Amino acid sequence: MSTARIYQRPKNAMQSGRARTDRWVLEFESNEKQRPDPLTGWAGSGDTRAQLRLNFPTLEAAKDYAAREGIDVHVVPAPVKTLKLQAYADNFR
Repeated sequence: MSTARIYQRPKNAMQSGRARTDRWVLEFESNEKQRPDPLTGWAGSGDTRAQLRLNFPTLEAAKDYAAREGIDVHVVPAPVKTLKLQAYADNFR
């Protein structure tokens, strides 16, 4: 039985836009330990589901998909959006 987590994508810290932050992502958790590749030294495993990331418009759609496919999920709640109100004059105090 596979397990996955459902979360809402956070805002990109490098840009001011909020594109794709309203989408919900279903991401599978790896069933195997990662091991170093003998040739390159990169970490990897034979579990290809860990590379899969599915996007959904709503949380309910993601939960419905997981229930239909028999996937155990845990939902990571969306972070609370807080505004830091600051005036330009605060830089000189």
